[in-house]
Amino acid sequence: MGHDMTTALVLDDVTLGYDGHPAVHHLTGRFAAGSLTAVCGPNGAGKSTLIKALVGALKPIGGRIDRGGLDTRAMGYLPQAAEIDRSFPIDVFDFVALGRVRRTGLFGRIGAQDRHAVAEAISAVGLEGFEARQIGALSGGQTQRMLFARLMLQDAGVILLDEPFAAVDERTTGDLVDLIARWHAQGRTILAVLHDYALVRAHFPQALLLARECVAWGPAREALSAECLAKARRMSEAFDHHAAACERAA
Repeated sequence: MGHDMTTALVLDDVTLGYDGHPAVHHLTGRFAAGSLTAVCGPNGAGKSTLIKALVGALKPIGGRIDRGGLDTRAMGYLPQAAEIDRSFPIDVFDFVALGRVRRTGLFGRIGAQDRHAVAEAISAVGLEGFEARQIGALSGGQTQRMLFARLMLQDAGVILLDEPFAAVDERTTGDLVDLIARWHAQGRTILAVLHDYALVRAHFPQALLLARECVAWGPAREALSAECLAKARRMSEAFDHHAAACERAA
């Protein structure tokens, strides 16, 4: 296995944003190695911005992210479904096989062992029989299953999921939650941006509640208490009304 199971992600007074406009303020804390954390909060709270920064797609405006020496390319990353170009002419098998690219190199040959691993991953997410289907012909749920299969082949010790259950049916959500639980049981560090608080309380031990800054970070049931959620909503309404105040605070 090529993954490192000892990596913690540490945030030291991290401020993130675009064009100098902060989206996340002064975030300090630690995602422990092997932890399973839901990143929650109102729309515009900075959840996806945080995931992009952790995966190295966005540089902090201030503060520091310590990945324990882990190369960001060695992280497993599932972007929002809207970021996948579904018009690209590629079938399910070849798309999932891209998860092997880090190991074989972009122009490396995919051998029999790799092909077997791709077939196993496709079967594990319930897409057997869809190998030759063009990705543009898949439903939302099938697309997410395919993305999870690609992640399986990356065999990463740190996995970041940005809204993995958006536009997905209940059965698919249940299957993918089971897959995340299996990854967690293997000792991987997993973060997922999620909106369904009942699902988080049932399946995610830890939660980070964001409203551009940390509202609560700890055991999910405590972090998503009625009191904390009300505070996050108030903070969200405040930054909707006073966007300029957020800029001054940075």
